[in-house]
Amino acid sequence: MDPSVTSGLYRDITDLAAQSPSWVRHFVEIGTEAVIVILGFLFLVSWWRTRSADSRAMAVAVVGPLATAVAYVGSELFKSAVQEERPCRAVAGAAASLATCPPVGDWSFPSNHSTIAAAAAVALAIAWRAIAFLTIPLALFAAFSRVFVGVHYPHDVAVGLLLGGLVATLVVLALTRPARALIDTMRTSRTGVVVWFAGRGPASPQPSFPQPAGTGPMGAGPIHESVHGAVHGSVHGAVHGAGPASQPGNGAGNGSLSARVAESRRLRREKRRHSSRL
Repeated sequence: MDPSVTSGLYRDITDLAAQSPSWVRHFVEIGTEAVIVILGFLFLVSWWRTRSADSRAMAVAVVGPLATAVAYVGSELFKSAVQEERPCRAVAGAAASLATCPPVGDWSFPSNHSTIAAAAAVALAIAWRAIAFLTIPLALFAAFSRVFVGVHYPHDVAVGLLLGGLVATLVVLALTRPARALIDTMRTSRTGVVVWFAGRGPASPQPSFPQPAGTGPMGAGPIHESVHGAVHGSVHGAVHGAGPASQPGNGAGNGSLSARVAESRRLRREKRRHSSRL
């Protein structure tokens, strides 16, 4: 790409940097490098949180750094092929760069920082959607900061963002399945370090079995209660002569009780008669 296309915008941004308060310049100078560190730390957090997740989530988390590395290698290959000079040396009339201008041979197109930041941001967003609101703005800030400090053209960082995001997406899609199979194998290993890295995965739910009808805690249930009630009622009625079966007006229950009493008396008479004969 012809550097002159965005050299005017480069001058405008570097002029803005030169006129900014000193604390803003220092903040951007520090931030342009700190973003890469922050994204690297988020990769560690993403990996750690998926040690107790399913193997696919773990696979996406560990493939992210690899995807970022592949994107970086791609940007280096582009640099070597294009060999675009840095704007801090090539653009006449631009304000002095805030960062030290890289040496000759450290080419400008595309921006490595932008490529790495975009790849990491996209990979993290795929693995951990909840932090996309953080990683994407960080990548955009990293890209803008490279122009602000004077070491890249705007088109360098724009192409770096596209390259990093595209490569990260493709690598994650391509490697998630084999990485998942590898994680599954690692989680069955007996080697402590391997299991520590892969994690145990989600806890297996305890099997639950339906209780048969009529059963419950301590043998309670409809059947138990009905049998217990019937037996208790009969015994209580026979012993005390009270209860629903012996109450006046309960014909069936009263008749049954009278029959039992009569049978008991008959048996006693038969026993006495038999004893007298002996």
